[in-house]
Amino acid sequence: MKRLLFVLPLLWLALMPARVQAQKFGYIDSEFIMGKMPAYAQAQQELNTLSQNWQKDIEAQKKDLDRLYRTYQAEEVLLTEPMKKKRQDEILKKEQDIKAYQNKVFGYEGQLFKKRQELTKPVQDQVFEAVEKVAKKKQLAIIFDKSGDLTMLYTNPAHDYTEFVLEELGLASEERNQPAAKGPVRSVQTPTTPGGTADDAEFEDQRPAAKPATPAKGKQPARPGARNN
Repeated sequence: MKRLLFVLPLLWLALMPARVQAQKFGYIDSEFIMGKMPAYAQAQQELNTLSQNWQKDIEAQKKDLDRLYRTYQAEEVLLTEPMKKKRQDEILKKEQDIKAYQNKVFGYEGQLFKKRQELTKPVQDQVFEAVEKVAKKKQLAIIFDKSGDLTMLYTNPAHDYTEFVLEELGLASEERNQPAAKGPVRSVQTPTTPGGTADDAEFEDQRPAAKPATPAKGKQPARPGARNN
């Protein structure tokens, strides 16, 4: 989860007046926190399942396209020009439909994108609320997100408030802030979307003059700290 809170570049701290610099600040590891939340893991599992199912649909459509093209190649010498044109148009339309469906599902603001927002936003809101409570209780002026876009070259564990946030969420651990395996449930790796992809190049390279394009072969998606006082 990127920029869970207001993430300020460290350079800003150096430019702040001494009075502001004296204010308390801390940091959290939102990725670690999210990885501890069952609701987030469940959301990611649902997203992965949806992604895999949608990719299977695309692969099935590409197989149908491949069969259409191979049938056309086998019968081409027996077809009249009008019949050839009809077959070519049919194959080209099938190719376009596949690309449109792929973009609808995996493209920018596509179905997967919207579903991810729908499933993860409630969990992110819970974390934000917990962080806000910790900030007020500990009188922190600023809280950074260690796993966000901000590059933190050094972090003093004395300023780590991750465990306090976990306590607010009811997920405190006796091991407190032990490094978690990062990445597995953080995001869904979506298949390559249409438009300038390898599939497009494959279609174009194999398209004969006045003949339908060779259907692209489907690609399988990617299996789509000390405690403060």
